[in-house]
Amino acid sequence: MRWPEQIFITEVGPRDGLQNEALPIPVEDKVALIHRLAQTGLRRIEAVSFVHPKAVPQMADAEAVMASLQRVPGVTYIGLVPNVKGAQRALASGVDEIATVVSASPSHNRANLNASIEETLEEMAKVASLAEKAGVPWCGYISTAFGCPYEGPVEASKVIQLAKALRDMGAYAISLGDTIGVAHPRQVYEMVCLFFKEVPGVELRLHFHDTRGAALANVVAAMQAGAIHFDGSVGGLGGCPYAPGASGNVATEDLVAMAEAMGIATGVDLKALVDVSWFAQELVGRELDGKVRRALRPQRA
Repeated sequence: MRWPEQIFITEVGPRDGLQNEALPIPVEDKVALIHRLAQTGLRRIEAVSFVHPKAVPQMADAEAVMASLQRVPGVTYIGLVPNVKGAQRALASGVDEIATVVSASPSHNRANLNASIEETLEEMAKVASLAEKAGVPWCGYISTAFGCPYEGPVEASKVIQLAKALRDMGAYAISLGDTIGVAHPRQVYEMVCLFFKEVPGVELRLHFHDTRGAALANVVAAMQAGAIHFDGSVGGLGGCPYAPGASGNVATEDLVAMAEAMGIATGVDLKALVDVSWFAQELVGRELDGKVRRALRPQRA
């Protein structure tokens, strides 16, 4: 077996995590969450998304959140955009990186973006052009890369085809999303191996939801295939408004705890991150799913 010496984590809780919360969260609380996360050693934080307020009301204050941040040196603050309008807003707000998304399944792409995959790729090419002119790097997200809530299994060849298209547009990184948490370790291992073979020259990231409790197992399988970049969401926050039944992402603290126990560096202070997890629970007013946060709580007390 081969293990990496280090993995690199993108914290997506402030965006992917909070977007599905029904109760409005004030700007100052979102900013406080982002700032606390930046103090744990995390160096990449997906802070906001620039989507239409009617589509995702929780992200309607993206500009205000970005304007209120006290940025920590060395931390990359990322904004998700669905289209050119969103990219223009993101660039005007001073994001360090843009993320833009397409689904591997036509039905989810239509539900999520109200467009066909072909139309979305055309829009992404325009976003790529804007980002290039602004000198801002961008990452392409492929949702439902391992399964779709409407269509079921997704062919790996379709995912690879999309990844090649995003790479050719100029994406420096591509994230494969298990949007509804149906992936299993063998599938993940084979997908990662196929990606490295077919899409060289681009950074691969993995985004696992923990709907069926397999997220950490999928991380292990991906590491075995050579992956070192993963998304996590503090406390296991999250879900997708257009993916019925999907739970949150793998909890960042669970990911950090597992990696550190395996002798794999993360650069993240686990105890500080657990504290942030409990703070996140206070913000949303409901019990979060992370496991390590509960295990370490008595120690913190």
